[in-house]
This record gives sequence, structure tokens and C-alpha cells, in this order.
Amino acid sequence: MGDTGRRSSVPRQEPSAMPRLALYAITVCLLALAAAVVSFVQGSWLGVVWILLAGLSSNMTWYYVRRGKLEREAAEAAQGTEAAQGDRSVTG
Repeated sequence: MGDTGRRSSVPRQEPSAMPRLALYAITVCLLALAAAVVSFVQGSWLGVVWILLAGLSSNMTWYYVRRGKLEREAAEAAQGTEAAQGDRSVTG
């Protein structure tokens, strides 16, 4: 029922260019902007709430994109460090 110790021969999937949560947040942002426009066109002040939600989701998008970028850079740096250490052990 536990780990059998076998490794998968399928290579790991590379991370996408934009994290999934960032895509969800930008979708919410765009929908909130559309809802704000509709609310204001209908003469409702409820559009102010939609604008605030759009601002919040926009900030969330920025955060998740930035976090994903930093994680990718850290992973690349770790791979570079491992490769450099492996080269030294072979030549040393």
C-alpha cells in the first residue's frame, strides 16, 4: 500500500509560465471589471464593490506571478549548484 520504491520513467512536467492561481486571480479580476461596468451603466453604486474586488484580485495575480518567478529562479540556481558540485567531484 505504500511506496514500492519504483521510479517513474516519465519525465516530470515543467512548471507552466504562469501559476494556476495567478490565472484564476486574473480571471476574477477581469470578471469583476466587467461586473463593475455593468453596474455603473445600470446606475448602481454596487460597482464600487466590484472595483475593489478587481483591485484585490489584481494584487493577488501580481503576487502569484512574482512568487512563481522566484521559485523557478531558485530551482534553476539549485540545479546549477548541483551540477557544479557534481563536476568538481569528478575532476577532483
